[in-house]
Amino acid sequence: MKLTGAEIVIECLKEQGVDTVFGYPGGAILNVYDALYQHQNEIRHILTSHEQGAAHAADGYARATGKVGVCFATSGPGATNLVTGIATAYMDSIPVVAITCNVGVSLLGKDSFQEIDIAGITMPITKHNYIVKDVNQLADTIRRAFGIARRGRPGPVLIDIPKDVTANMAEYEPKKIVQPRRRECVDEVELQAAADMIQEAKKPYIFVGGGAVLSDAAEELLEFAKKVDAPVADSLMGKGAFPGTDPYYTGMLGMHGTKTSNHGVSECDLLIVVGARFSDRVTGNAKKFASKAKILQIDIDPAEMNKNVIITQGVTGDIKVVLSKLNEMLTQQDHSEWIRQIEEYKAKYPLTYHPDVLSGPFVVEEIYRQTKGEAIIVTEVGQNQMWAAQYYKYPKPRTLLTSGGLGTMGYGLGASIGAKCARPDKCVVNIAGDGCFRMNMNEIATAVRSQIPVIEVILNNHVLGMVRQWQDLFYEKRYSATVLNDQVDFVKLAEAMGAKAFRASTREEFVQIFEKARGLNEPVLIDCQIDCDEKVWPMVAPGAAIDQVFDEGDLVEK
Repeated sequence: MKLTGAEIVIECLKEQGVDTVFGYPGGAILNVYDALYQHQNEIRHILTSHEQGAAHAADGYARATGKVGVCFATSGPGATNLVTGIATAYMDSIPVVAITCNVGVSLLGKDSFQEIDIAGITMPITKHNYIVKDVNQLADTIRRAFGIARRGRPGPVLIDIPKDVTANMAEYEPKKIVQPRRRECVDEVELQAAADMIQEAKKPYIFVGGGAVLSDAAEELLEFAKKVDAPVADSLMGKGAFPGTDPYYTGMLGMHGTKTSNHGVSECDLLIVVGARFSDRVTGNAKKFASKAKILQIDIDPAEMNKNVIITQGVTGDIKVVLSKLNEMLTQQDHSEWIRQIEEYKAKYPLTYHPDVLSGPFVVEEIYRQTKGEAIIVTEVGQNQMWAAQYYKYPKPRTLLTSGGLGTMGYGLGASIGAKCARPDKCVVNIAGDGCFRMNMNEIATAVRSQIPVIEVILNNHVLGMVRQWQDLFYEKRYSATVLNDQVDFVKLAEAMGAKAFRASTREEFVQIFEKARGLNEPVLIDCQIDCDEKVWPMVAPGAAIDQVFDEGDLVEK
């Protein structure tokens, strides 16, 4: 049958099982939105307040489900407004397809109104991108884009379609889309070398990154940790791949990791790295990272091997497949003495915070208590993000959604909208700082307009908390441009956009307000007033080794 390019776009989305699209219309993409109007009962469109919110929402949808998230934008500024969201997805390997439309083919390259080379702009921050100048190639291009986004190491793909291509007619033939199979083949020599290293180790430690979440390897990872009899630390992106409630779990590793994890990894004789890329926030001084250990790295992307840290042995492959094969090869290990040492560290170095006052850690722990660990937690970036990583125990993967690689302020609210659309059965909470909330706070209006009941919890210290923390510790308290001393009232602001809003200044108030918010089933904002000098502990100073981790008590002793 013959369809317009715009109709082909919608039919291809239906082929891929897309049920929700996030976007913002404009002149160049009008034909696509007109075609979408005819299918609004099959594909839900969420009109965001800003295109960046649409990109983050598509990202949140993808992280919460493992499916490909989709966003739309028009040409020029509409397309460029997606860039930060695309880069966020790229840094964290999140499968997103961004569809933009451009000026007509004959107007390309002529500085036409709202023309921009969005394919060129996004080339460094996508797995692949396309500009489709022939309507006859449109359907196959969209199908390839979805395949690339989800296959292997996932990532974002952009498709740019000139407006006349969306109007032109072409023959369209529906295709049944077969989901790509896991790549089962793993080098047997690499596997055997890995198994030998594990069975020779006396003090093994497992470090888990976001790749274990992306490969849905939680079940295999739990079995692997028990079989190796090793403690487990994770990165920010790896949260939930291994249960935060398990006795083997020792907390996050790195700059704001626990003392137990940082000291344990520094003393182990074998570090097994599962789907992590050795970010500088994890390694600290890379030359001193895990200096007593052999390093075994398991990753789907061979480009990550020896990139930031020189490893002893690598196994390239799908993590779920690799762990499954290793579990078959390994005999049960016993490292009881090493486990006892780690347990002593856990008892000696618990995470602590000031009692009696309303604080970030208390808010996060109370959210965990009331939701029983069953919520999807989304965060912004900075202190709020670190407290959410430290004090909420993530029992399952895809329950912490956060911008890890790019560190995008303003990510969380849009992502929480996407997550709630994907998982309406879940309580979705975005934990934000007041600085981050200001970046994309207009998306409260999106949640209200589309009746998406997310809970926005603002840890409001009236400063840019993490930047101020660095200024306090390393810049002799020169608080340059980090004090937000204006009169913005977030409660009135949220109410003006149609949301329910409350302010909490004490622990008791927050407990009651959050309980009420969970029962309202509508968008709610909670403005939590916390102290501007509250810090994230522990911490590793920039350039230091991770075993030089310190906390407030260490500073007092000095």
